[in-house]
Amino acid sequence: MDLFKLDGDVALVTGAGSGIGQAIAIGLAEAGADVACFGHGSRGGLEETAHRITALGRKALALAGTVTSESDLATAIEHIEAQLGALTVAVNNAGIAGSEAAETMSADKWRKVHEVNVTGVFLSCQAEARVMLPRRAGSIINIASMSGTIVNRGLTQAHYNSSKAAVIHMSKSLAMEWADRGLRVNVVSPGYTLTPMNKRPEVAEEIKIFKRDTPMGRMAAPEEMVGPTVFLASRASSFVTGLDLIVDGGYVCW
Repeated sequence: MDLFKLDGDVALVTGAGSGIGQAIAIGLAEAGADVACFGHGSRGGLEETAHRITALGRKALALAGTVTSESDLATAIEHIEAQLGALTVAVNNAGIAGSEAAETMSADKWRKVHEVNVTGVFLSCQAEARVMLPRRAGSIINIASMSGTIVNRGLTQAHYNSSKAAVIHMSKSLAMEWADRGLRVNVVSPGYTLTPMNKRPEVAEEIKIFKRDTPMGRMAAPEEMVGPTVFLASRASSFVTGLDLIVDGGYVCW
């Protein structure tokens, strides 16, 4: 359907080197967009994502940087606009996680999670909005988590949960600030997803619990976040802003 096509769009995806970010970057290209992949160059993956995008016949850029650096973000957007064209879609996916009991968690660990997951998303939105707002057009999608709405059973991650709750409410706030200037801001909140981090042997028992506690009886594949993101990026959601779209197999219902 034409409503869901992204032909002529230029997208930026942060944290595009693996997992959900990689799946979304490739999915946006499949929908017709040219895509810039932003993330840590030293960790690999960006070039692979870019190669898979170009194999689809779309243009791609691999841009190394960190979302906590205003200069890295500004430079990346300069490159995107010079080499791909006007930025129209941004997916802010970069984030970190962890698990530690609240009473023993160091202040440094708390600050690190919030610096990447909250400040990094805000700085990304800010840099993207600076080029989108003057054109009165654009769609920003921030990747949060169902953990921003519920507290995961059996997991000690107050720092992560609170950071994702902040992303959701911040996104709604930005959506309201920018609604009358043509810029939409929405959220996709995944449930338990089978990313490379969750394929490690040491978390095999936790995976069984995640599946058991999800009404659909399984974890999501990273590719299952593509459809919701394409919807929010496309004309199909032209009257949607400030939405937290939870993609969790029904988990929050319980």
